[in-house]
Amino acid sequence: MPLALFDLDGTLVDRQSALDDAVSCLCRSRALPTGAEQWLRTELADRATAEDFARLREVFGLEAPAADLWQEYVDLMAAAVTCRPAVLEGLARLRAAAWAIGVITNGAGDIQRAKLAGTGLDGLVHGVAASGDLEIRKPDRRLFELGATRCGVSLADGGWMVGDNPTGDIGGGHRAGLRTIWLRGRPWPDGLPAAHHVVDDVTDAITILLAETE
Repeated sequence: MPLALFDLDGTLVDRQSALDDAVSCLCRSRALPTGAEQWLRTELADRATAEDFARLREVFGLEAPAADLWQEYVDLMAAAVTCRPAVLEGLARLRAAAWAIGVITNGAGDIQRAKLAGTGLDGLVHGVAASGDLEIRKPDRRLFELGATRCGVSLADGGWMVGDNPTGDIGGGHRAGLRTIWLRGRPWPDGLPAAHHVVDDVTDAITILLAETE
């Protein structure tokens, strides 16, 4: 069974627009003080953890427990995040072609799984490895190994990694012995080996993978 591992944020789902919506809703819901919205947008720009909301509580002197603020943010993100129908359809085609599909993501396990459930992706992937599961992050090979294992296959048998982050996804994929497909956008670091394919949309990456099994 061929293996295809995908990044989540910025690859399968549009995190940025969901972040904008969730932060705005949270600030309105909690009537947070002036400055809190911009603080959140800055602190959560790349990823979010429960610890960010403990710091939010301290910085702005909030009475609400940090755990409640975090859970509300998780719920808002799950409701706001989107995955395009064409992406869902492409993953369904990969499953039908007997691919093992995994998600390898840097982020807290609870919020990443909430996004997968909110978009319907959870019904299309075989396994998920979030950095919060092991307190390790891409490009650490162990996260890729965990993802493969949770898909019921061995990383030793090879496969593909698809993502938008040059270092975490492509560099990490190379280190894990995988072929790679990069979603163009972020600056490419000097000295990083080239991806096997470069595309502008994850649906193009899925097309490349499907051609492998035709």
